[in-house]
Amino acid sequence: MAQNRDGGNPFAEPGELDNPFQDPAVIQHRPSPQYATLDVYNPFEAREPPPSYEPPAPAPLPPPVAPSQSSRKLSPTEPKNYGSYSTQASAAAATAELLKKQEELNRKAEELDRRERELQHAALGGTATRQNNWPPLPSFCPVQPCFFQDISMEIPQEFQKTVSTMFYLWMCSSLALLLNFLACLASFCVETSNGSGFGLSILWILLFTPCSFVCWYRPMYKAFRSDSSFNFFVFFFIFFAQDVLFVLQAIGIPGWGFSGWISTLVVLKVNTAVAVLMLLVALFFTGIAVLGIVMLKRIHSLYRRTGASFQKAQQEFAAGVFSNPAVRTAAANAAAGAAENAFRAP
Repeated sequence: MAQNRDGGNPFAEPGELDNPFQDPAVIQHRPSPQYATLDVYNPFEAREPPPSYEPPAPAPLPPPVAPSQSSRKLSPTEPKNYGSYSTQASAAAATAELLKKQEELNRKAEELDRRERELQHAALGGTATRQNNWPPLPSFCPVQPCFFQDISMEIPQEFQKTVSTMFYLWMCSSLALLLNFLACLASFCVETSNGSGFGLSILWILLFTPCSFVCWYRPMYKAFRSDSSFNFFVFFFIFFAQDVLFVLQAIGIPGWGFSGWISTLVVLKVNTAVAVLMLLVALFFTGIAVLGIVMLKRIHSLYRRTGASFQKAQQEFAAGVFSNPAVRTAAANAAAGAAENAFRAP
């Protein structure tokens, strides 16, 4: 094989390049301004300074969006909207209904608890556990208690406060009569012409103290204890008269035995110390009169909510009369006497 004179590749095939370094794959990797290597790097060569740094242009801000109703901040005094009006109204109505049912269930539970305690007391001791305890007299006293009273056990929970207030009202009226007696006594000591008022003050304290307890407090107590319409009517009739008497006591007509406002002004001209004592009694009478009127209205409103009526009171009265053994015996005797007289008549 003849040798290539130009120093070519003697092993090259026909049609191939004689110089392997002329291969395009090698030529493209030769040193060039675009592809520099360490062999052609000259640190002393003058080069153009690099372009100055220019920060990129800021991106344009998005256009402002008008605040919507949902993202608007509420003022402290502006109410929050938690839903439509109908939804809130229905939720409030449902809540009120649940609270009403809960109160009714609590009241029924207290009533059942009270009845259970009564049955337990009756089963344990019979009549001995319900021994009379009022008035609380000592055992050596020849007069024993005449009534049984236990507000926490016999009166429903919703009426216990009212009954207790009426009991305190009775106690205050009795205390006022006692102070009235002392004031009339002092008035009689400084002015002997007030003897009639002093005598009547003794009568009032001896008469009104037990009668007020029996005539209007006990009917009120039994009315709330057993929901008795008849006892409610008795209480309203007598306590209205008692309120009128409270007002008369506060007025204090001279000679009636009451240390009210008029009697205090009369005695003020005679003795200042006695007038001050009577003034305190007059204030006491005035407070009792006001409280009596307020309690009368409150009990009347409670009475209207209990479902009592005049017809029910008549039925209770008739049932009570006919269930009384003494009344039945008297009626039987009267009927027998009338029948005997009818047979004897010619």
